[in-house]
Amino acid sequence: MRSISSKLILAFLSIGVVSVLIIAATAVWSTRAEFIRFLTDQSQLDIVSRLSEYHRTYGSWERAESAFGYGNGMQQPGMGPGSHMRREPFALANADGRIVIPNGPFRRGDRLSEETLEASIKLTEGGEVIGFLIPIGAPFEGTPRELQFIQRINRLLFFGALIGAVIALMLGVILSRTLTRPIRELTRATHAVSEGDLSQQVPVRSNDELGELAQAFNRMSSELSRSVNARKQMTADVAHELRTPLSLILGHAEAVHDGVLPPTPENFEIIREEATRLEHLVNDLRVLSLADAGELSINLQLVEPQRLLQDVVSTYQYQAQRKNVTLELELDAPLPTIEVDPGRMTQVLTNILDNALRHTPEGGKIVLSAREVGHQIELAIQDSGPGLRPQELQRIFDRFYRTDTSRQRDGSVPGGSGLGLAIAKSIVQAHGGQLSAESEAGKGLKVIITLPRKS
Repeated sequence: MRSISSKLILAFLSIGVVSVLIIAATAVWSTRAEFIRFLTDQSQLDIVSRLSEYHRTYGSWERAESAFGYGNGMQQPGMGPGSHMRREPFALANADGRIVIPNGPFRRGDRLSEETLEASIKLTEGGEVIGFLIPIGAPFEGTPRELQFIQRINRLLFFGALIGAVIALMLGVILSRTLTRPIRELTRATHAVSEGDLSQQVPVRSNDELGELAQAFNRMSSELSRSVNARKQMTADVAHELRTPLSLILGHAEAVHDGVLPPTPENFEIIREEATRLEHLVNDLRVLSLADAGELSINLQLVEPQRLLQDVVSTYQYQAQRKNVTLELELDAPLPTIEVDPGRMTQVLTNILDNALRHTPEGGKIVLSAREVGHQIELAIQDSGPGLRPQELQRIFDRFYRTDTSRQRDGSVPGGSGLGLAIAKSIVQAHGGQLSAESEAGKGLKVIITLPRKS
């Protein structure tokens, strides 16, 4: 039995049948016991009434044994021929506690103990005790009508149990199919995903664990589809980025070789610049692959945050002046040290600053700041460029994503490969930090590096 639906049906049916059988057996036993108890109580009331009537009539218990002897075939007063006592047998003692109608372990003339007297039924007349009735248990022997009544009750309980089992089976089928429906849908969707269809989404039918599983599958499917599409796009982008410098290198080399272009230093410089660009691109891709594999080497050292920013500003001061862009530093002092790889963190800052310079217009301003926020150090680079729309801001750290259509570029600063911010994010995450961005259209872009401070 491999189907979970069949297993659930069998489980529901088993639970239902066992429960119905237990209830039916308990009901049969309880009904019989209560019915016998009812008949016994009625019998005892009848016996008490007859004994009391006998004592009122004769004034004593003389000859009571002959009139009420149990099981001796003697006729009771008021009973027709062929009628004999039945129900529970009993023994009778007079007011002094001596047996006048013997039965069972009790013999005529025996004196009852205090415990037996306490457990017996007192017979009174005019407020005085005239005797004690001691019931003696015996197997139930009902009349044919009473036995038929018990049989009818048992038959009704049997049919009720049978109907309950059928209902349990029907409910088991319905519930099992309802419970396993999301599982069947997930199974079909999983098979489709394994065959390459990454667009699979399953309906979320409940808010329980199965609903959470369906939501998790949908997120996984969407993320997997996005990841595969991003990988395909990245492959195409890598091919495009590599093809451009390679085409220039090959074109100029062939032109020089064929004599179309003279072998001047200028033409060789173009080939060298494109080769350098190609080398940078390959190095960037290697850094990203190492970061993805968790193998990016990090040489941690204690560094002052303000020193990092000052070194980067010194490096880019000449480029900023050529473009007529002002570089400013805003530092909270004193700042605690951070444990980072200085080379890697400088690479992060330069990648962000390169991006800021490319999109800051002439006469603009770039502000580099550092401050302590809680138990973290926050480094930020704010430019005065055109800014980004929300949908662009969400993708700014994607690989090969460029916002040239929305952020103006100036030819004085060469364009990047589209990997700078992606590399920066990978390096910051490798340090246990976070890289985020804030922007409004027309108000520039602010890139924030959040790093844990050294305890």
